[in-house]
Amino acid sequence: MADTTTPTTRPPDAPKAAGDPRWRSRGRSRRSTRNVRALTSAVVVTAVALAVLVVPPVVQLDEQAVDLALKLQPPSLAHPFGTDDVGRDLLLRCVYGLRVSLLVGLVAALVATVIGTAVGAAAAAFGGWTDRVVMRLVDTFSSVPHLLLGIFIVAMFRPGVWPVIVSVALTHWLSTARIVRSEVLSLRSRPYVDAAVSGGSSRWRVTVRHLLPGVLPQAGLAAVLMVPHAMWHESALSFLGLGLPSHQASLGNLVQTARGSLLAGDWWPTLFPGLFLIVPTLAIAGLAGVWRERINPRRRSELML
Repeated sequence: MADTTTPTTRPPDAPKAAGDPRWRSRGRSRRSTRNVRALTSAVVVTAVALAVLVVPPVVQLDEQAVDLALKLQPPSLAHPFGTDDVGRDLLLRCVYGLRVSLLVGLVAALVATVIGTAVGAAAAAFGGWTDRVVMRLVDTFSSVPHLLLGIFIVAMFRPGVWPVIVSVALTHWLSTARIVRSEVLSLRSRPYVDAAVSGGSSRWRVTVRHLLPGVLPQAGLAAVLMVPHAMWHESALSFLGLGLPSHQASLGNLVQTARGSLLAGDWWPTLFPGLFLIVPTLAIAGLAGVWRERINPRRRSELML
């Protein structure tokens, strides 16, 4: 009786095995793309760090300076990014605004990571009702949109940098807590943890000596990925008038005050602050993607914001 099974077909140009030259060529192409992405991200992040560290001490920004004779000047040699609606240099204000956004992003990400790591590790290490109660609280807070909860928190304080940092930190530790909890639950089944427990180590000692070191790479990655997210939240709060004072240089404030200029056809007060926000966040996320591939090379890197 003839075999009626339909043979499996493959495209004629598909590589047959990992040893196929075309397979190796594709692998080299992917590695080259990753290297270019990592190098570009590193260059952008380095340039941003140098700008926010070197420019402010050298060139002081007068927040109240007004020169209506230079109002809304287009980009030129004297003012590479042009001027805003009251004649202030837009390049200098973008650098100062980026410094504020990076400060908020770094400090808020660090605080949120510490909170999330402590909560997630405690929930997984103690287990039982502690784990259930903690995770139900995490689910409850996660059901509220981050921006809405952040608006509620920051609205209780006067506009400033530290209320924004507190608001962002208290709304961004939830995902870190989940990641750390899942990693600790995975590490609890390892033989060296069982050996430590059998040797009489306390739960606290096992958590600090054996479980937390195993989750630090994932927690650090979560912190890096949280920086651009925190920068966007700071800009959103400032854009809504709940972040920094309106006269202070902030990327959100710059975009908010440039709306009227954009309607009048003046594009530079909106374009350059937007680029100062988008490009560094993409670069930081690109470096985080490379880090994630180092931690887990089997998982393909994806851009997370």
